[in-house]
Amino acid sequence: MSETLDDDLYQRTLALLEPGDIELVGAIVHTDLASAEDLEMQELTVEINEVLADHSEKGKTYIYAGNDTEEFASNQFQGLTLDDESFVWECQQLLREGTFDLVFYYEAGPEQDALAADLESLDRVDRVTPVP
Repeated sequence: MSETLDDDLYQRTLALLEPGDIELVGAIVHTDLASAEDLEMQELTVEINEVLADHSEKGKTYIYAGNDTEEFASNQFQGLTLDDESFVWECQQLLREGTFDLVFYYEAGPEQDALAADLESLDRVDRVTPVP
């Protein structure tokens, strides 16, 4: 990915973390998945959900696709707890320069470097850019 596009994605992600009800941080997960590999991209999102759930220490989670509301865009998902449907993470799956980048936002708390290392250990992940 070109440095300009990478910086643009980082800046746009940073802007989405503006102060709100909870303090958010994020991670940009750069993959080697091409546009035709959307099923594999969905499977990777499930694996990332498990890593984020472990690091957030909020218990078991499920992925909400938002198909029943107009508040969600396509390729936008949330990880919610099974117990009380509390927010754990939100992501957008973006196709950039022929491969998917998955942008995750989650409540501040998990140690960013440890989380990034665990995400980078997943198959099909090229690199992870933590966003403070």
